Amino acid sequence: MSKNLVIVESPAKAKTIEKILGSDYIVKSCYGHIRDLPKGDKAIDVKNGFKPSYEVPEDKENVVAELKKLVSKTPNVWLATDEDREGEAISWHLCEVLDLDEKKTKRIVFHEITKPAIEKAVKSPRFLDKNLVLAQQARRVLDRLVGFELSPVLWKKVNRNSNLSAGRVQSVAVRLIVEREKEIGLFETSSQYKITALFEVKSAKGKSYTFRAELPRKIDDLAEAKAFLEKCIRAIYTVGDVNVKPGIRKPAAPFTTSTLQQEASRKFSFSVAKTMMLAQRLYEAGKITYMRTDSLNLSETAMSDMAKMIAANFGPNYVQTRQYTTKTKVAQEAHEAIRPTYFENQNEGADNDERKLYSLIWKRAVASQMADAQLEKTIVSIRISTQKENLQAYGEVVIFDGFLRLYQESLDDEEEDAATILPPLQVGKELDFIKMDATERFSRPPTRYTEATLVKKLEELGIGRPSTYAPTISTIQNRNYVVKENREGVERHYHIISLEKNIVSATKAKEITGAEKAKLFPTDMGILVSDFLVQHFPGIINYNFTARIEEEFDQIANGELVWNEMIREFYGPFHQDVTRTLETADKVTGIRELGIDPKSGKPVMARLGRFGPMIQIGATEDEEKPLFASLRADQSISSITLVEALALFNLPRISGQFEGKEMKVSAGRFGPYIFHDSSYYSLKKDQDPYTINEATCIQLIEAKRLADANKLIKTFDQDDTIQILNGRWGPYIKAGDQNVKIPKGTDPASITLEQAVALRDSTELSTNSRKTITKTAIAKRPTQEKTDEKSAAKKTTKKMPAKKSTVKKAAKKKAVK
Repeated sequence: MSKNLVIVESPAKAKTIEKILGSDYIVKSCYGHIRDLPKGDKAIDVKNGFKPSYEVPEDKENVVAELKKLVSKTPNVWLATDEDREGEAISWHLCEVLDLDEKKTKRIVFHEITKPAIEKAVKSPRFLDKNLVLAQQARRVLDRLVGFELSPVLWKKVNRNSNLSAGRVQSVAVRLIVEREKEIGLFETSSQYKITALFEVKSAKGKSYTFRAELPRKIDDLAEAKAFLEKCIRAIYTVGDVNVKPGIRKPAAPFTTSTLQQEASRKFSFSVAKTMMLAQRLYEAGKITYMRTDSLNLSETAMSDMAKMIAANFGPNYVQTRQYTTKTKVAQEAHEAIRPTYFENQNEGADNDERKLYSLIWKRAVASQMADAQLEKTIVSIRISTQKENLQAYGEVVIFDGFLRLYQESLDDEEEDAATILPPLQVGKELDFIKMDATERFSRPPTRYTEATLVKKLEELGIGRPSTYAPTISTIQNRNYVVKENREGVERHYHIISLEKNIVSATKAKEITGAEKAKLFPTDMGILVSDFLVQHFPGIINYNFTARIEEEFDQIANGELVWNEMIREFYGPFHQDVTRTLETADKVTGIRELGIDPKSGKPVMARLGRFGPMIQIGATEDEEKPLFASLRADQSISSITLVEALALFNLPRISGQFEGKEMKVSAGRFGPYIFHDSSYYSLKKDQDPYTINEATCIQLIEAKRLADANKLIKTFDQDDTIQILNGRWGPYIKAGDQNVKIPKGTDPASITLEQAVALRDSTELSTNSRKTITKTAIAKRPTQEKTDEKSAAKKTTKKMPAKKSTVKKAAKKKAVK
């Protein structure tokens, strides 16, 4: 048996560290948190100083039993969980559960899994930092109190049929998205005209160059824009001032958690959760430093290694070492920014996505130690003989590329007109005029958040910490408060007034506006819940309050604040608000009156139903049952009009006839479809069920029939449950409910029944093996993940209470007996 037992959170991390430490050490994983607060109201003793009561969940009992056995046989135990508060708390829970003496148990921390870092940590162990543990405990207790007390308020006052929840950080994140959506809804678009002109100039050698210039101001209306161009007819254009200024561009700092999430989103469209998953894998494999950090600090060794590498690969003039400092007051400067562990490795990762993220981290870190880019910025003034105003041309030339040779940071909103390289221009030189345009341009509403820009906003407000960004964004989407989706834009016309060959002409052009990609939209439920919380709990989801709470957690971590006193100060007013709201607040209906249905004369309203937003015609108490229709994905209770609402009742509709039978268009759970001759045919994404015509419906039906006919490759008379079909990904075997892959290079038409059965049986065997492995893996997953899953399963299978009428019938039957 080894003399030393090292406990870490994850198996991948354990594997990497065990290779480094050698045979004297055995490294085991505890699979994350091994204790947590139990469900129910007994988790926290509010009357006794908010004392938490922890328990080992069922799925962690085997893990704890195994660790206890190892501890009993090993003289030295080392706790090597992550260096943040969560990691410190896990180490403390391990001490409690495994009966380890905190004063004797060695605690080691490192921000990179490399041989030098691990060996250095082993040589200088420390003891548990109880202040870090208490800071994590304060966060856990406070968040449980908020969730445990607020969620029942939502169930009672908002929607009892929904899986609603509230949280100190998640509710603030939803509020940001809801308020941005309201800003967009209130925004009134205005238009102005941008004047641009195209010129040609010839060099002394006769070479021609074209360049663009523009009027520095915008023109307010069409008539004024047209008048400006008319005044430029037969004008002479000459170069006025040529102003050349040197400029520099500095490299971006190395990555923190939030900036990595933002840049991976911009460059690769990675979600925040995906970025953190990939970064976790790279860290545990020893490829990068710890990925949950808000520090910009770099170690002297890392800076020295980068300087040598840059000088060797780019030249000494490309080296410019820098130490960055963060503007965030609470950043942990003892940590490092995210960087590669070995800079000579430019291409690391187990798959393509890992390699892309690693390359991004490598380039960003190395570029931060490279020289500034030297620029030459030019502004040229162009005089118009018939106007008092001048045009201006902007140019930029890179004199020395510096860090730009390796990396350039992306922006959330790329500039519409970037500076270009200008030809040599002398003051007084006459320019050849080609064309001038006055193009109508519209003001833009505030942009919706992406996952990455939401993280950026939360960080700016001081809300959350590196470890909370990804879970917060996942939670608000899982709760269906927010959806991430693409939305198509709408067509818009705009005017262009042109001056060319001394003639002014006007044209209209088209553009698509309002198209969205991977943006966060609040759902109707998200808006309803957020508005309710803002009205009744303004303090809890106040941006400054939430940021102050984060600072108080930091003060606890630094030993400057007593954790349960901080909780007590918060809980008193909060609990009073909960009690008052339960007693006095009206139930939120979410109903919006739209008007009267002209056919029936009944009221039309938009409201939230059990299965989402819908339109209702008529009242529940009417003799005739109300009519209901679900809103479309791009519609909202807050903005839908009466005309749009009534149009939802136009389905199902008859679009025409085919082969003597009606084609009925309708919308179902899986989208719009055509029903014809007992068969269903799905509409394409860009096809509107309300307007699709007879001819298009016939085309869809015929195309589906042809696809189905080509789908069948082979059947077997001896067993009609087995077929060989053509699928989306190529030929496959369908055996009952099971789909079986066909080996590469095999002609699907030549497969015999015996071969198909053999392939089916071998696939079944493989699937059963995977199920066994999966069950084992699930048993070892972190507590919270499994607890959430079990909770969801219980809610799904929970029996509905019997109706009163059913209960009465049963009672009568029993009485008769």
